[in-house]
Amino acid sequence: MATILANGLDVGYDVDGAADAPPLVLLHGATSLGAEDWAAQRPALARSFRVYLPDARGHGRSRWDVADGWSSDLLVEDLLAYVDALGLERFDLAGFSMGAMTALMFAVRHGDRLRTVALAAISTPREPRASVARRLMDPARVDADPTWRATLARRHDEGQGVDAWRRLLPTIAADVASQPLLTPRDLRSVTVPALVLVGDRDPFVPVDHAWGLMRQLSDGRLFVAPDCGHEVTARRPGLVNDALGGFYRATASRRTPPSAGSSAGTPAG
Repeated sequence: MATILANGLDVGYDVDGAADAPPLVLLHGATSLGAEDWAAQRPALARSFRVYLPDARGHGRSRWDVADGWSSDLLVEDLLAYVDALGLERFDLAGFSMGAMTALMFAVRHGDRLRTVALAAISTPREPRASVARRLMDPARVDADPTWRATLARRHDEGQGVDAWRRLLPTIAADVASQPLLTPRDLRSVTVPALVLVGDRDPFVPVDHAWGLMRQLSDGRLFVAPDCGHEVTARRPGLVNDALGGFYRATASRRTPPSAGSSAGTPAG
């Protein structure tokens, strides 16, 4: 575990892979952690990349009281400050759910910093994302599920304070319901290779929404995991690993090997 000061925030993060490998930043979903959302992909990706997994503000070790401000725009600013603090000029970026929205917004605003972007379990229409988030991120619903409550406590109590997640969840749901929507023009401005991944039973992201997102990106690809809900990286890890491996092999020419004779720039399947 490491920390780095970025955007006035002490960002906690994990890092894996060879120091001279191409950098890949993995962003987690709401209420989760990168080390959990990407646990099944991390070993394979770390064979080919220097993998960075930061905790978003208000999550895990990146201590932040959401009463002091929290929004999708802040998450994009945090990401920019984080990669600047690490000295990453250009990098590959992947996100799941909330992290995928951060990645997509970053690609729209700072696409020149990216080699590729992978977007798991996100779409741009407000609904059904807002309605599902409002229902699932209700603290009363969490209280009715002791296992889920214990998971949130394990993830966040040590870094954020006991029960800080009770403020975090409705804040995230409110942001989903009010964040400015990306336009078709915004999406067409993303010119780096992009992979959109979705489960065919995702309550947040209908498959046709994921298809629409892919179609509006300049160099988009779509992977649909069968018999799978929202947590596509965790529920269909083998299929997602294969999809990512193929994507990164197909875009390997975007990566300049860090040194002559190095194989770090050739992603493993």
